[in-house]
Amino acid sequence: MFREFWRHGSNAALMFGVLIICACAALGFASLSPVWILAGVLVFHLSEYTFHRFLFHAPPSKRGWLLRLQRRLHYDHHVEPSRLDLLFLPLWFAVPNLAITGLIAWALLGEWALAISLVLGAILALLQYEWVHYAAHIPYRPHTRFGRWMKRYHLWHHFKNERFWFGVSNPVLDFVNGTYRQPEGVARSTTSRVLHPNDQ
Repeated sequence: MFREFWRHGSNAALMFGVLIICACAALGFASLSPVWILAGVLVFHLSEYTFHRFLFHAPPSKRGWLLRLQRRLHYDHHVEPSRLDLLFLPLWFAVPNLAITGLIAWALLGEWALAISLVLGAILALLQYEWVHYAAHIPYRPHTRFGRWMKRYHLWHHFKNERFWFGVSNPVLDFVNGTYRQPEGVARSTTSRVLHPNDQ
């Protein structure tokens, strides 16, 4: 199980980035701020919900190259939710987004140490997201009650109705934005596997 997690997607590269940042801090090349690490976690969870709801579920583009990106980043995952090569975010998507996040943080905060701390928090939250997402799609029973609930929560999005339950690793923004529902009160969608059947 753990071996599969590190073999796919960008997970090993992300962990390598965490180790490099922590090594630089331990050797005195960078000082990390716990407050800004936490801020990075919060920024990630905001972006997780926003990307998933508004970008990954956006209608198909008329441009072929953009449609191919949409399919790789999310559409195909709904079609084949158990395929591990479609489960994790690819490195070519994760790294530029983290780099842009770091540059924006540096421009706003004016200190590289704070920007690196924020990026570290975002990477740690991304790894947690990838783990929760992975656990939801493999034959695995999480050890905690909350973990088991989060697994069911994500599977409702895939197999009940794709218009709800966008928070893969954190449900808070679903409650805030009205995209949480009790599953018993939600009709089963006919488009949860093929998200936009009439537009592709």
